[in-house]
Amino acid sequence: MKWKEGLRRQKRAVCVQTAREPLGWEGYAGPGRRQWAVYEGLRRSIPLIDAALDKIGRLVGGCRPVCDGPAAAQAALETFFRQVPAGPSGQGMEAFLRCYLDSLLTYGTAVGEVVLDAGGSRVAGLYNPPLEAVCLRQGRDPLEVEICAVKNGLEAVPVPYPQLVVYSALNPKPGEILGTSLLEGLPFVADILQKIYASLGQNFERIANLRYAVTYKPGASGIDRACAQEIAGNIAQEWAQAMDAQRHGQIRDFVAVGDVDIKVIGADNQMIDTEVPVRQMLEQMVAKLGIPPFLLGLHWSTTERMSAQQADILTSELESYRRLLDPVLERICTLFLRLEGFGCNGWVEWEEINLQDQLADANARLVGLQADQLERTMEKEDGNGDREKP
Repeated sequence: MKWKEGLRRQKRAVCVQTAREPLGWEGYAGPGRRQWAVYEGLRRSIPLIDAALDKIGRLVGGCRPVCDGPAAAQAALETFFRQVPAGPSGQGMEAFLRCYLDSLLTYGTAVGEVVLDAGGSRVAGLYNPPLEAVCLRQGRDPLEVEICAVKNGLEAVPVPYPQLVVYSALNPKPGEILGTSLLEGLPFVADILQKIYASLGQNFERIANLRYAVTYKPGASGIDRACAQEIAGNIAQEWAQAMDAQRHGQIRDFVAVGDVDIKVIGADNQMIDTEVPVRQMLEQMVAKLGIPPFLLGLHWSTTERMSAQQADILTSELESYRRLLDPVLERICTLFLRLEGFGCNGWVEWEEINLQDQLADANARLVGLQADQLERTMEKEDGNGDREKP
């Protein structure tokens, strides 16, 4: 019966405080929900924005847990980072962080929860709740944030264990609880860009779907003038049959008698050059998102390599996001260690951000080592020369 005991040990009965309740309607409309819907629409309609946020999530990089306790605590913490369930389909701290950072960048606010098992003695997983299921309010003093869960789609009830919920805000305005989305200011620019793309699509649709103007000019004879309507009707019928045969993949000549002029409608018009306005809008987006253009597939210069200045700026941006995630990770690590019976504290060490050319870095290190070796050689020669003097 050992396998039954194993099944009972693996069985988890967890309770998520911030889980969204199933509703047949939109339910609670908290502050910022309309703006969140706009930001989601931007990511769906402008692929560059969605690609930039995904690139930021990957460039932030990974981290490894560290604690100041015994080796057993370090091993347990590393296993926790690799195997902790993150939502219904993810596993590991990296999956939780990617979703958490994505919410932070898109909406300006991110919420996560440490889910305990039925006994409340161990961590069962990490959960990223949707912001619609959470309400953040000011607590009893301006330095406190009250975290509430939306129940029945109407009422915001404070969670019973707020110490299990982590919360971050990106560049909050003075006195505000909710953060500022990285996409703030882009809806106006995106609206102009979408109008340009929509007009381009309409123009190409008109050009590809050719329309013809068939004009019959009656001659000077009386017969042509008297039978002009009948001749025009025959010409229209023959033209319709020729076009219908073309739609079915058949080749049919159009034969007409008299002065008949056929022109393509709109052939004299030229397409408006949209390269300059489109580039101006994309430049505004790139400046706001902080990602070099060539990483997003935009080649605006003759060189496609990242300069040292661009690398330094992007590195500072990524490090600022890491500093926002550090308190969250430190809190989760310390909570896990406490539940496992360790009294030490935990934190993370991030992987080094390397955006420069590895060959250039290797050459720079080689030149530095050669300079050090030459300097030591010169010092030895100077020392030998001093000893040889009488």
